[in-house]
Amino acid sequence: MKKTCFTLLAILLAPIASIAAPEAPIVVCYPGGSVNAKDANAAMGSMLRVVERVGQWQAGSLNSVFTAKADECRKLMDDKNPKFAITSLGIFLEQQDRHHLVPVVQPTINGITTERYRVIVQKGKFNSLEELKGKTLGGTVLDDTGFIGKIVFAGKYQPESFFQLQASNQAIRALRSLDKGEIDAVILNEQQFNGLASLNLTNPIETLFTSEDIPLMGMVADGKNTTAEERTRLGNALAGMCTDAEGKKLCELFGVDSFALVNPAAFEPMVKLWKKGK
Repeated sequence: MKKTCFTLLAILLAPIASIAAPEAPIVVCYPGGSVNAKDANAAMGSMLRVVERVGQWQAGSLNSVFTAKADECRKLMDDKNPKFAITSLGIFLEQQDRHHLVPVVQPTINGITTERYRVIVQKGKFNSLEELKGKTLGGTVLDDTGFIGKIVFAGKYQPESFFQLQASNQAIRALRSLDKGEIDAVILNEQQFNGLASLNLTNPIETLFTSEDIPLMGMVADGKNTTAEERTRLGNALAGMCTDAEGKKLCELFGVDSFALVNPAAFEPMVKLWKKGK
């Protein structure tokens, strides 16, 4: 199954650490991601050359720090105080006020800049999400339960108290457990859901819940620790990557159509929903 959108974005952009601030590497984190540091570093090596060339920065000037754990991400944000970071939407919303975060770049995947989350079950076993109360829910996104509760479920369900959670670092592992009847449901993001057709599951499945459209998160910046020029320069460099001959190959490999500067106001509905759930 394809890596998740956020996993792809994190790997793709990870080397951009010091474009604007060599002393403060970019923090790259995506809770629940299945990519390890070795794989991430390999992808970073390829992207490093492209970003430096497209953005006309000195070769070898870029660096980053990477984690797939939410707690480590929070610590890195505090310890490194980065000018730029690549985070999940949940981490952005959680850390926005603490680190003055503003969205800079957003990816487009399959022509859209949003995704939906879905809860799937074996066909015919449940009729509504309410029937899953107290049942087991698996998935790779369960490391960030605040995001799932406040944004995906729009505050209607609190994952920790409503379900029995079984987090996994691989969507395919959770889906196979669902197929065997070892768990009752799996929550998937857009790319994971789109990859279902490639699996040979024994039992038919169906979607029990579909979220509203949720914007894809890309790179964010500390609005107080960066200038508008720095944010625009880095954003433009990323926007040019997928049209670069070498960069295009990497974008296609990772399933990203393009990157574009984003108006921070586009995330205001998510910010309001997050704060409503506090």
